[in-house]
Amino acid sequence: MAKNVAQSATLASLDQKLAMAKRCSHEGVLAGAKAAVVASIATAIPTLASVRMLPWARANLNHTAQALIISTVAGAAYFIVADKTVLATARKNSFKHVPNMEA
Repeated sequence: MAKNVAQSATLASLDQKLAMAKRCSHEGVLAGAKAAVVASIATAIPTLASVRMLPWARANLNHTAQALIISTVAGAAYFIVADKTVLATARKNSFKHVPNMEA
């Protein structure tokens, strides 16, 4: 009987940790997606403008190169912001359940 109670408490704790991990990762995905959209716009405008205005860019940056520049910046922004958000959320949640240890 006591073993079943301890086992159900352990499973409840694992379910709670899993739910918290899913929430942390979901927040990271949303923040990363927002950052990727902003970075795409912030990169696309000067890239496309430079291709129209600068002779060197017009001669050397075809459509594939332009897309590669924009998508690289968007991908980097996504992963950097998502990682930082997940780590910050996990850190915040890990300190939430620690009792104050004052001597």
